[in-house]
Amino acid sequence: MSAFDFLLQGLGTAADPMMLLYALIGVTLGTAVGVLPGIGPALTVALLLPVTYRLDPAGSLIMFAGIYYGGMYGGSTTSILLNTPGESASIITALEGNKMARKGRGGPALATAAIGSFIAGLIATLLLAFLAPWIVKVALVFGPREYFALMVLAFVTVSAAFGDSALRGLTSLFLGLALACVGIDQLTGQARLSFGQPELLDGIEVTTMAVAMFALGEALFIAGQRDQAEDEVTAVKGSVWMSRRDWARSWKPWLRGTVIGFPIGAMPAGGAEIGTFLSYATEKRLTRHPEEFGDGAIEGVAGPEAANNASAAGTLVPLLTLGLPTSATAAIMLAGFQQFGLQPGPLLFATNPTLVWGLIASLLIANAMLLVLNLPLIGLWVKLLTVPKPWLYAGILLFATLGTIGANPSSFELGMLLGFGVLGYVMRLFGYPIAPIVVGLILGPMAEQQLRRALAISQGDWTTLVQSPIAATLLAIAALALIVPLILRARGKGEMLSQLAGEED
Repeated sequence: MSAFDFLLQGLGTAADPMMLLYALIGVTLGTAVGVLPGIGPALTVALLLPVTYRLDPAGSLIMFAGIYYGGMYGGSTTSILLNTPGESASIITALEGNKMARKGRGGPALATAAIGSFIAGLIATLLLAFLAPWIVKVALVFGPREYFALMVLAFVTVSAAFGDSALRGLTSLFLGLALACVGIDQLTGQARLSFGQPELLDGIEVTTMAVAMFALGEALFIAGQRDQAEDEVTAVKGSVWMSRRDWARSWKPWLRGTVIGFPIGAMPAGGAEIGTFLSYATEKRLTRHPEEFGDGAIEGVAGPEAANNASAAGTLVPLLTLGLPTSATAAIMLAGFQQFGLQPGPLLFATNPTLVWGLIASLLIANAMLLVLNLPLIGLWVKLLTVPKPWLYAGILLFATLGTIGANPSSFELGMLLGFGVLGYVMRLFGYPIAPIVVGLILGPMAEQQLRRALAISQGDWTTLVQSPIAATLLAIAALALIVPLILRARGKGEMLSQLAGEED
């Protein structure tokens, strides 16, 4: 069967009334959390992990994907009306979008963001559907060496891509890998690092750790920041709809943003932030109205928002085909798959095609839902911005605690939740990224298993790890992903120092 036939079957699965309900819940929640400053899709998916423990796997994963897409949509609202990005990928939208809102053109800014996101999401989802089977065919030839190299690539890129320091990212990763060693050894059956606690024999629960690190840690961090000035919301004035001139200036940036965002989101060291910055730079270079950039150019909203949503679909390419998370939300979604005993990768397309293609097809439906939700409900999303932060984060703490108790009613698990929550707060306080520790815990056992299998086959010969062309290529990419950011950062610091020296002279 062709990818088109599989996609049609997936649409049949996604059109089930219960699946539509899950998708609607996901996109509504995702838009709401995208609108609220400081709360991203990763935090929301993490909060819902324990709640969905006993629900239908397909419906839960469709809801998670809807949250991801909705979060990308909703982040533009705070960027435009509040000049405060709801999540990091919407930072660039604030540059032009808030200027448009202050000039009374908040409506067209929100409209071009919503329509551009819809078009980019639609095209990128179709690309995901038709590219995934080709990548799966390549991945089916992977052996233990190739899978271990792939895990190393995931570790390095996640560590290097998150946070300002690669060293801090690697420190966070190795902490996650150490925690992944807790429990019973998969090959020998011996207990490791359990310290005589029976509750640790099954290892550390990924769901508990994800909820603690993303939800509790964030809530404690925000609560610890005092004397914050209240943000002022810019009202939406005039018509929400775009004029004919706005359409003429937006449609090319939408397409260019899609072309830029999708491949960067699919790259191991990509991420939505890079795509939005590149899209903005491209539009600034190609515009016929350079004088408007920095003062409310609609191209500066249309292109980055399209790139933002295209990268969300691009992120799902390595996640579904290789089991490789390239963003914090993808890492939590990977934990969601494992919660139901599923491992994303080429075998999932063969063993559970209904779920995978239903998930891909649901993204098309979620895109249409988001377009319908965003423009008519702008007034509701603006009201959400007035929710007091103490109420918001107190609700997050309560929901996280109740969800963990519901999934695993144990005082020990509750203690683990509190301990990891404090760890998440301390890591944020000192600038250590959260995503690598979670990725290390999730992928650590698999990397260890594949490494030991490869060494067992080669009778302990380490050189065989680089004798496979695929494994050698993946390890080389991992080395470049680690070294190149360090060189760029060092060069940037050098240029800054030389500029300072020149000013002193």
